[in-house]
Amino acid sequence: ELVIVCAPLRSNINLSRIARVAGCCGLTRLVVCGPGRLDRKIARDAADTLQIETHRTLEPVLKKLRDDDYRLVGLQQTTHSHDLHHYKFERRCALVIGNERTGLTDDLLKLLHDVVEIPVWGLPYSYNVATATTMALYEYCR
Repeated sequence: ELVIVCAPLRSNINLSRIARVAGCCGLTRLVVCGPGRLDRKIARDAADTLQIETHRTLEPVLKKLRDDDYRLVGLQQTTHSHDLHHYKFERRCALVIGNERTGLTDDLLKLLHDVVEIPVWGLPYSYNVATATTMALYEYCR
C-alpha cells in the first residue's frame, strides 16, 4: 500500500536506483514527475514489475493521492520534520521524494501530512536522494 512519488529528478541514475529498491521492497507503483527515464541496467526487474506513472507536475498527483486517503509523507530535512527512526508509517502511504538539489517546494510541503528526515552526523549534511529513499523504504518495511 506504499507508493513512491518523485518530483522531477536531475539524474536518471537516481530514479533507476529508486525503482530498483522499490521493486526489492515489493512495491508495485512508482509515480514520476518530469522527464525522467529508467536505465534498465540499473532498475533491473523493477522496470518490468513496477507500474510506473508519469506526470508533468507533482501538485495534482499529491491532491489525488490525498483524496484517495493516502498519508502523504515527504522525505526532506525541514524545521519541523520527524526523525525517520522514530516515525511510524501508516500502511496506506505515499512517500514523496524531492529533487536532488531543490527538494520539495514550500507549496508542496504544505500539501503533505508529515515530513521525515534521516539524521546526518557529518558532511555534506544530506544523503543522496536514492540512498535516502532506500533508508526510508527499509524503515517502512521494517
